[in-house]
Amino acid sequence: MSDWLGLAGRHAVVTGGGSGIGLAAALALAAAGAEVVAVDRDTAGAVSAGLRAETCDISNESDVLSLAERIGHCDIVVNTAGIIRPGSLSDVSLTDWNALIAVNLTGYLLVSRAFAPAMAARGSGSLVHVASISGTHAQANSGAYSASKAALIAMSQQLALELGPQGIRSNTVSPGMVRTPMTEEYYRAPGVAERRDKAVPVGRVATPDDIADVIVFLASDRARYVSGADVVADGGFTTTLMSWVPRPGFE
Repeated sequence: MSDWLGLAGRHAVVTGGGSGIGLAAALALAAAGAEVVAVDRDTAGAVSAGLRAETCDISNESDVLSLAERIGHCDIVVNTAGIIRPGSLSDVSLTDWNALIAVNLTGYLLVSRAFAPAMAARGSGSLVHVASISGTHAQANSGAYSASKAALIAMSQQLALELGPQGIRSNTVSPGMVRTPMTEEYYRAPGVAERRDKAVPVGRVATPDDIADVIVFLASDRARYVSGADVVADGGFTTTLMSWVPRPGFE
């Protein structure tokens, strides 16, 4: 696998690398031969997994610039750090809105911008950002999160446009439902796991490893002609939309 992907010896930085999709992506990149630095505010999970870890608040520009200086060489940036807060756009507090935008959008820009100049100097690099199907499909009681992910998809496309001539690709992965530490509380409610599995055409909610495999592909040269894309990894869930509309005679 490592030979096919051509990731041996590449240097990767994974934000949100302490748990969930980020940790799965960091481990998958390492298994493919990359030198990985897992970045998080809580690095215990990454350290326990045997990864090099760095502490950083990606919403803080000075923290990010210091991180980039400490790490140095970087070929791949994978942005997975994220937070979620419940609430409609009518009700979300400005504090929660600003927190979501600061991490889910601004943080991704700060990290990408910190490592891009060195990538450009070498003429190559890959940026992979974890977005969400919530960024293209409005979600009840999650307005700020959906807005942050929609903006992220647009930002990634803008980065692809601006950085492409310098050899840097930028793509997003939009997962559907994934069982992670951030979403685990949902699945503890009686019947939720079973109902969610049933709603997905492939028959189950994703694991972090399912999304990590897509990330690793996009990070590799096998995706060398893929840039500005939003790759949906939802087990076919978004294809079920029209199935919920009553259609007499087509039962």
